Amino acid sequence: MPAAPVHRYALGLGSNRPVRGGESPEALVKRICGLLDERPFRLVACSPIIRTAPVGPSLRRYANAAAIVETPLPPPEMLRRLKQIERAYGRRRGQRWGARPIDLDILLWDGGPWADGALVVPHRLLRERDFVLRPLARVAPGWRDPMSGFTIRHLLARLQKPCTKAKAS
Repeated sequence: MPAAPVHRYALGLGSNRPVRGGESPEALVKRICGLLDERPFRLVACSPIIRTAPVGPSLRRYANAAAIVETPLPPPEMLRRLKQIERAYGRRRGQRWGARPIDLDILLWDGGPWADGALVVPHRLLRERDFVLRPLARVAPGWRDPMSGFTIRHLLARLQKPCTKAKAS
C-alpha cells in the first residue's frame, strides 16, 4: 500500500489573551509551534513572533507568527486538528475578532486553491493583512499565492507600498 502523500501548509498563529496561570500570548504561540512538530505534523519552520495592534473590537495586542508544517492530512482533516488544538487551549466560539487565547489559520497549502463549506484556502484575507504576511515572509518568502500568482514577499511589498494619488492640475 503506498504511503499517503505529504502536504505542506502555511499556518497563521495568533494570540492576545493570557492562559494557564498567566502564560503570555508570546509563550503560547511558542508552545503551539512546538505542538506542530508532533505527529501527525512536522514543523519545517516557525517565524519570529511579532506584536501587532488588534483588529476589530479587541483591545489587546496580538502575538502573531507563521509556521510551515508538513503532514499527510488533507485540508478538512488539518482544519479539524487545528480546531482541536484551539479548543484544548481555551478557544471558544464567540465574538468575531474578540480576545482569544489562540487562533490557528490555514493560510496556504501546496495543493493550490481549496474550498468547501468550512474552509477556503488560500485564506480569504491573506493578501490584506500585514500581520499575516510579515511573519509568513520570514518562513516562506517565495511561496506563490495561487490566486494572484505573486510570491509572499511580493504581496507584502505591495501591501506596504505607500498609496500615491495623482495630483490634480
